[in-house]
Amino acid sequence: MKNKVRILRKELGLRQEDVAERAGVTRQTVIAIENDKYDPTLSLAFRLAHILGTTVDALFFPDFNNERM
Repeated sequence: MKNKVRILRKELGLRQEDVAERAGVTRQTVIAIENDKYDPTLSLAFRLAHILGTTVDALFFPDFNNERM
């Protein structure tokens, strides 16, 4: 799953620590999400979208190049 977390976070002038604290997760979790190494739970995805001022479907989108058929 690809995402725009890093792009929107930087546009808002937020640090990874800021997003992590507001979302109730560790900075390492935010790093993993930004690097497409971790797909967040639906609950976390909604929290991140709220923090970043967007919707879940605008924040996260499928990576069709890496999906198994």
